[in-house]
Amino acid sequence: MKATNYLHSSIHRTLKNIRHNWGLYLLLLPSVILLICFSYRPMYGVVIAFKDFKPTLGIMGSSWADPWYKYFLRFFKSFQFKTTITNTLVINLYSLLVNFPLPIIMALMINQMYSRKFKRIFQTITYMPHFISTVVMVGLIMIFLSPGSGFLGNLCNLLGFEAPNLMGKAKAFTSIYVWSDAWQHTGWDSIIYIAALSTVDTNLYEAATIDGASKWQKLRYIDIPMIIPTASILLIMRVGNLMSLGFEKVYLMQNDLNLSASEVIATYVYKIGINSAQYSYSAAINMFNTVINFILLITVNKITKKISENSLW
Repeated sequence: MKATNYLHSSIHRTLKNIRHNWGLYLLLLPSVILLICFSYRPMYGVVIAFKDFKPTLGIMGSSWADPWYKYFLRFFKSFQFKTTITNTLVINLYSLLVNFPLPIIMALMINQMYSRKFKRIFQTITYMPHFISTVVMVGLIMIFLSPGSGFLGNLCNLLGFEAPNLMGKAKAFTSIYVWSDAWQHTGWDSIIYIAALSTVDTNLYEAATIDGASKWQKLRYIDIPMIIPTASILLIMRVGNLMSLGFEKVYLMQNDLNLSASEVIATYVYKIGINSAQYSYSAAINMFNTVINFILLITVNKITKKISENSLW
């Protein structure tokens, strides 16, 4: 009885809130419709991971796999299981260690600049690489690192030794991927931290100056505490995507020589699903990846909430 009354009162409060703020909910409606149509509605297709899917029969017409975990088990026993999991984790962890702190450092550095003109010029220059498309970015990497005609090749020839083929070395792939990503996106990713720093009350700096605080002390006791909540949320979201990696850039940078380090879950799913038409198998791999990401997100969110009281929910 108490649960029923609570449910009715909750529904009543929700409806009253909607009536009172109907304009705001109306603005929200297009986003909700898009989310339902393009994110939630297609989710029913995940059922093919548990079926022997045949395009001619459709999703519902295809028979169920026997056993239901047939394709998951196949992936776990696959020779590519260890390779794809390891490569995905290594690249993402490396990227997290490099690309998570760099935007914070850049934001703190920009916040310390006194010249507004120089600050605007610096921000514009660091933002620009973000707008380079993935295809163009990979093309620039290829040209730059070409041992024959690229900048690296010409520099090595000028110095009198043979240029290494970095794109053909598996050990170099991860570093090339991560640091080119850092160059392209650090400036853009720093915007959210700059926005957080812009909310700091200037009276705090004035009071710190009167008390004789140095720049480093202001940085430590004013700036860094102000961006910790923002950094915590972004860290949770990044860890929640630890098993996901952008497909386009990795696939374009791949070749037969670096495949042992560049074959990740996303590229393997593409090759299995699109090239080999093994739709059920590729769906099972992708579902496994999604479930792991979801578990990571929930776990890190709980840990962060206990440690810093900052969380997504």
